[in-house]
Amino acid sequence: MRHLALVLTGALALALTGCGGEESDPADLSVSGAYMPQPVSDMAAGFLTIANKGDRDAELTGVTSDLGEVTVHETVGQSMREVSSLDVPAHGTLVLESGGSHLMFDKLRRKPREGQTVSLTLRFTGHDPIEVELPVKPATYRPTSGN
Repeated sequence: MRHLALVLTGALALALTGCGGEESDPADLSVSGAYMPQPVSDMAAGFLTIANKGDRDAELTGVTSDLGEVTVHETVGQSMREVSSLDVPAHGTLVLESGGSHLMFDKLRRKPREGQTVSLTLRFTGHDPIEVELPVKPATYRPTSGN
């Protein structure tokens, strides 16, 4: 019986240790201004803004969607390139916008139409994933005041 009590005490201590420290507050990260211009080919782009209200930096490290393969791209000058991650600074934002960093959907399983939505999951280091619904806008849509 004493052995069982020691094992349970140890397990409880480990569980409590895992509850503190490096865990993120789910409210630290939020998404706004999400949209996808209606695709005109088997590729599409996604745009949104990620706000980080927390005290720790975050890193967008991956995106998945049932629509197809999704990669993260940044644009520097006139060149677009795939990157493995993008920073979301503490108390700051990451803006994914036309002409800048963005999401790239490739090998679309279907072409969503204006008025539909596309589901995706954003993955981060040190933070919980965020589920996002991208409304599909006209192919020529441009937000009037940022994302």
